[in-house]
Formats: sequence, structure tokens, C-alpha cells
Amino acid sequence: MNAEAVNPATPGPVTSGHVTPAGARRKARPRLDLRRLGRAALLGPAARDRLPDAIGHVVDAHRAHHPDADLEPLRRAYVLAESSHRGQMRKSGEPYITHPLAVTLILAELGAETTTLTASLLHDTVEDTDVTLDQVGEQFGEEVRYLVDGVTKLEKVDYGAAAEPETFRKMLVATGNDVRVMSIKLADRLHNMRTLGVMRQEKQERIAKVTRDVLIPLAERLGVQALKTELEDLVFAILHPEEYAHTRELIVGNAARADDPLAEVAEDVRKVLREADISADVLIRPRHFVSVHRVSRKRGRLRGADFGRLLVLVNEDADCYGVLGELHTCMTPVVSEFKDFIAVPKFNLYQSLHTAVAREDGQVVEVLIRTHQMHKVAEAGVVALGNPYATPPEEQSASDGERVDPTRPGWLSRLLDWQRGAPDPDTFWSTLREDLAQDREITVFRPDGGTLGLPEGATCVDAAYAQYGEDAHACMGARVNGRLATLSTVLKDGDTVQLLMGQDPASEPSREWLEHAHTPAARIAIQRRLTAHPAQDEAPAPEAPAASRPVPGGAAVPQVPDAPGAASGRPAAAQVLADQDGATVRLAGCCTPVPPDGVTGFAVRGGAVTVHRVECPAVARMKSAGRAEVGVRWGEGAECRVTLVAESFVRPHLLADLTEAMALEGAEIVSATVEPPDRQQVRHTYTVQLPDAARLPVLMRAMRNVAGVYDVTRAQSSAPGA
Repeated sequence: MNAEAVNPATPGPVTSGHVTPAGARRKARPRLDLRRLGRAALLGPAARDRLPDAIGHVVDAHRAHHPDADLEPLRRAYVLAESSHRGQMRKSGEPYITHPLAVTLILAELGAETTTLTASLLHDTVEDTDVTLDQVGEQFGEEVRYLVDGVTKLEKVDYGAAAEPETFRKMLVATGNDVRVMSIKLADRLHNMRTLGVMRQEKQERIAKVTRDVLIPLAERLGVQALKTELEDLVFAILHPEEYAHTRELIVGNAARADDPLAEVAEDVRKVLREADISADVLIRPRHFVSVHRVSRKRGRLRGADFGRLLVLVNEDADCYGVLGELHTCMTPVVSEFKDFIAVPKFNLYQSLHTAVAREDGQVVEVLIRTHQMHKVAEAGVVALGNPYATPPEEQSASDGERVDPTRPGWLSRLLDWQRGAPDPDTFWSTLREDLAQDREITVFRPDGGTLGLPEGATCVDAAYAQYGEDAHACMGARVNGRLATLSTVLKDGDTVQLLMGQDPASEPSREWLEHAHTPAARIAIQRRLTAHPAQDEAPAPEAPAASRPVPGGAAVPQVPDAPGAASGRPAAAQVLADQDGATVRLAGCCTPVPPDGVTGFAVRGGAVTVHRVECPAVARMKSAGRAEVGVRWGEGAECRVTLVAESFVRPHLLADLTEAMALEGAEIVSATVEPPDRQQVRHTYTVQLPDAARLPVLMRAMRNVAGVYDVTRAQSSAPGA
């Protein structure tokens, strides 16, 4: 497709449209003439025994991709659409039927299947005519009815308000069940953008801004590059007319050059591949306007090779690597430009090898290598996946991941999960806008060989939620490329990330994590958890008592004695009430229960009752020995003493950093024991006094956030505590 075909603002001959794969080549036909279609529409529908001339272009494009398609639904859909819209005119003065025809042609060029094209012809009938959804369903089936209904709902969205959060959320819910709805909407917006010149400037700019902020990123994430690039150029021309004019001059000037370095390198590549007996099409792929503008801003003065790239199309995946090997052997490769999106596809289905070769004059030529099928998907994205309800081909295995369910490619599937998980529409909208603003993706590797696709700038926090979902609340740290790293560490493309997970199911994320989370999945999960547990997260940290000073030294310190001023013997603890009159109640040292732990008690000598956590091993032993339980429950008091075990890797100043973090949370360290390191790992045991038992989860989280600490748990002694 070509943005210049019907948009006079763009310089037709100097920009080649998107290259058509060799497998889909067809006889060239004249460009779509909207005025001719308008005259055909006014003449009315053709006889029932033949297709109307007005949809001849649509039929030709459709048959090029689907030679055996049943064209009868298209004929009937056109007849209904033309008769329904008869008498309606566009602001450009053309009959309204020219719009659904143009939208349908766009989708046919992309390879959309018959059902999508049928719905596209009818997409405005329910909104703008007397045709009802029930009539559409009766004549064309429930599938077409569903698609038309979805597009009709999208037409009611006030994009001009930059999509008020709840409205946009509903739009995506309606769209998400079938991406063909959004495909029709994107084609609809493209044709409207092509003919936007009849509107006043302010409205052009408003529509262009929403197209830039919402619909272009959606097209990118659905992989529909053919629509995305043309929309970008049209928006560029409206919002940045001076820069657009300058870019146009650059392109026109380059087209007038006598020499063409791209053509010369293309011929060299053809020769190399012929000698290697690799069958391939080598094509010159001119950059579109926005791409040229970006390159000029990055490199300054442009040279001939900067105005396009080479596209090498082959038949099999293995041929892609064969081409790469020949180019790197026979030409001068620019190794830093190599990327393998075949082994690790992008989230929007895109697959290709990217490399570059250098000429003797220093010009660098970028080369894209892919199969014909990969090219089709790269251009048309989800549109190229065909009918989502059809039985998939046998060669498509369940391991294909993103391709298994064409109705919900990876990003859209995740988007639906985000909107369900967001605590409120504003949170969903803000996180979605942030995600849409990300136009580059990185791939990081897990230790098991799996991969995670993340936006550029993502951190270990994002990786944790991408891999573990809400279980990532228990994440305590990470190793990046084998070295310990904080959760705020920004990841780079190709990093290997090992996430260190705790075992406490009640673990809470830190509010600070929001500062380091860049993906909607991470931000929404963290915000939802913090919203559900506001008291624990937002309770102000009391001032650290004087006795809570950092303990100096490294990890080899064997023991830190009781802090000055600590009470001897059993501490004053949260109030516990026992169902035994006059009994002295004390907390067991083996499991150090604190509110709101489930507790039980046992009578010991001297009339005292020792309180244990119900899951304490000592409880099972005493029950098996026939010891009678005493009912106990928590009273009003909140102060508590608890023993915590921290496990970490050895590093300098770890003990000082850890005890400082505890002090900042108001924990008075009563005693601390550090065991000798074993295989670069060390175990710390701390007994601490807390003025408020509700601060315990916050304290444990703060300890886990210390670099090098990979787990913090409550002490659980195997010795009886009674």
C-alpha cells in the first residue's frame, strides 16, 4: 500500500510503497479512483448474477491472497452497504459508499479473510443507516454481526478526549475478544487520515494527535506495520509541516541522484547469493518519511544508503541464516547492527534477521533477511493470521506461543489481563499510555533458557512480574549475568536474569518498587496489592530508638550482644490472654509468635502458660505427648519481640547495611548471631523488639531489599519451647 496514492500532500513517485512478497505478486492494476467508484455507486448495484464493478479492486486484491475465497458474501455486503448509504455524502463531496470500499480495499491488500472484508463493507451501516445488527446477523451470520457491533462501539468512543479512561477501557474490552475489530478500525482511521484535508486545521490536528498517541502504537503492537508507517507519515505531515517539507526535499533530492549505493549493494548481494546457490529476492526498501526524518536527526547529513534498506526474501527459515553467513563472509559486516528476531520474535509477531554491511566509501547499508511468510506477517501483523476461528494448519504447533490464538496475540492478551487487574480505570489508562509510549523492546534470558520480552528501560522488578505474576511480591533480589543486583537495576538487551524468590506467601511489595516498575503488569500488580493492604504499607515508621544502631563490621561477626537497655529475661510482649485464671503468659522462644499469628498455649511448671504459633513443631510434639492445650488469644497490646533469620550472599558491609535497614524501620535489635560463611552464603539470626507488631511485614520487606539478602523468614526452632 502507498500513502501517496490518494494523499496529495505526499510526493508520490519518490517513496516506494511496502514491498509485495514474491509469493503474492499479481498483475499491476490502476490505482483506486474514488471518483469512478462514486459514479458507480450512484448508478446502483449490479445484477445479482455478477459482482458489481465498484468492488473489482477489492476482489482482485482478495483473490491474490485467497484464490479460492467465496465472493458471494462480498457481493451481498456491497449491495446492502450501497443501498443503505445511497444519498449520503462525505465531506469531500464523494458518495459515502466510497469510504467502506476504500477501507475494505486496504484490508484486502493486507490479506484479510472474507469475513473481515464483509464486516468492513458493512462497518458503518448500523451506525449511520437504518440497518440493524439483527439484520446483519440474519443475512451474514453471527461472526459478521459481532465484528460490525464491535466496530460500531468503537465509533462511539470519544477519541477527542484522548479517550477518557473508562471509555477507552471499555473499547479495549470490546476489541480484545477479536483483533479483527481493531484491524477494521485501523483501516478506517487510515482512510480518514488520507482524506483529512477537507477538514479545518484544528480538527485535523486533534485527530492527528489522537492517531499518534493511541492508534499508531496499537497498530505497532498488533504488528500491522503497513498501516502504522503510513499513519505515521500522514500524522507527520499535519503536525510538523515544516519538518515534513524539509524531509520531502531530502527524499526528492536523493531520488534525482545519478548514483544509487543501495542499487549497487543490492546487485553485489544478488551476485553473492547466486554463487552460493541460494534462491532469494533482493529488493530495495525505501524508508518512509518519518524514518528518514529520524535518521537525519540521528546522523546529520544523509548519504545515499541512508534513504533505504535492502530486503532479502527467501523460502525457508534456514535460508535466512544461510544468507546471513554469506553476507558476513563475502562482505564487511557491521557486527553491532546484528539482531536475530527469528530465534527471539518480537511481541507483535515480527520475525526477521537484521544486519548491516559497510561499503568501501564508509556508507553502511542495513539489510533485512526474512522468509516470504515472515514478510507477510511483518507487514500485516494479526491481519495476516487469517480467520481466527478456522482450524490452524498442522505445522503450527502449540509451542508457537504468540501465534497459537490469532484472536489474542501476546500483547493484546496481556492488555486484557491488565484491564481486569487494574484497581481503577485511571491506573489502567496511565499504565497503558506509558506502555504505548515504549517503542523499543529488549529480550532477557532466564537461567532455564527461556526468554522475557520487556520494554527498553525495564528493571528487575518488571522481569519478576513478567515471569511470576503476582507471586513476584515475594521477590527479594536478582542476579544479572551471574552477579547480584538490586531490583531497581535496569536491564539491557541480552542480559541473563535470575530472580531470587522468598518463600513467605504473605510477602508484600514495597511502594518504592513503583518507582522502578515500567511495565503495566508490574505497576498494576503492585498498586493492587498496596491498595488491598494500605495499613501495612502506609503505616509511618517510628523513629529508631537509640539502642538500634547499625552493627559495624562484616559478615564474620559471630554475635552481637543484647542492645544496651534491653530488658533481661522475657520481654514485654503483645498482650496475650489465657483461658486459665491467674496464669503468667509468656511467648515461646522457638517460634516467637506475634499478632496476628494463630496461637495456642500449654501449661508449664510454676503455673505459667507458654504461647506458640499453631504451626510450631513443638505444638505437634506436645500434643503427641498428651499435653493439654490452653486457649489463648491476643489482647490489645501491639509491642512484640520476634526472631528473624536472614540468608544472604557474602559481601563487604552487608551486616552494617542490614542492621541499618532494620533500625530505620524502628526495630530494636536485642541480639544477633551470624554463622560462619558457607559457599559464599551466610545466615543471620536477629531477635528484635518492635513497638508495633503490624510493622513486622514492613521490617521483613526492608531486610529483603538489602542488596545480597535473598530470603528473610521467621525463626522456627526444632527444640520444644515449653
